Amino acid sequence: MPGVPGDAFGSAADDYARYRKCFPPETIDRLVEHGIGAAGQRVLDLGCGTGTIARQMAARGCSVVGLDVDARMLEAAIEMADADEVDVDWVEAPAESTGLADGSFDSVVAGQSWHWFDQDEAISEVGRLLAPDGRFAVCGFDWLPLPDTVPGVTEALIEAHNPAWDLGGVRDYEPSLRPLLGDAGFEVLATFRFDVDVEYGTTAWRRRIGASAGIVNLSAEAADAFDRDLSEMLGDRFPGDTVQTPHRVWGMVGRRRGVEPGTE
Repeated sequence: MPGVPGDAFGSAADDYARYRKCFPPETIDRLVEHGIGAAGQRVLDLGCGTGTIARQMAARGCSVVGLDVDARMLEAAIEMADADEVDVDWVEAPAESTGLADGSFDSVVAGQSWHWFDQDEAISEVGRLLAPDGRFAVCGFDWLPLPDTVPGVTEALIEAHNPAWDLGGVRDYEPSLRPLLGDAGFEVLATFRFDVDVEYGTTAWRRRIGASAGIVNLSAEAADAFDRDLSEMLGDRFPGDTVQTPHRVWGMVGRRRGVEPGTE
């Protein structure tokens, strides 16, 4: 999968699960408005990580499969699903070749994962997996690196410590997603985005960043050096036990062209 960190996120799965915030519930509300995640649907969370979308949709009455290529992330997802008392089927497989049955899902969602896939192969697999009139969504939950904010100064520090990291800035996947979906025979039904302020404990923010793509694949020594600088920077510029971090939720929902609702 192009772009995946060499050790993926599994080496930091515990911190990823504990300190990375879930998609806000309003995200699921927006998806339901556009035909994804209604009670009773068969839903695939593609590249599920710790299962933030899978668990929320299972809690709303969906029959959910969470799929990820990293067994360590799935282990964390299982523990969190047990704690939430929700039932999810977990599958270890790549998004491009899931091994799941043709037409077996009403909805497929890729939350905070699409950029790690071979997208041509993944969209072909999505098309194979969807039932007639099935819906597909790509969603993100990104910090906003605005000037003089905690994410802004944190991102600048990541770039200083890891110049090869290229996932910074305010992301906008729509220009690349629309033609990809179109070429694969999908039509875009809706897009949405909204901004939220997310409160983190100062230590929790440091641990969340330590489990992010910009840091997780550094050597232990380099990651420790980054964390020391981040701790000092936060203490100087944002003193206190908590920090406010602006984030953006975005999504795009599509279905295959020429399929009318309710057709078989």
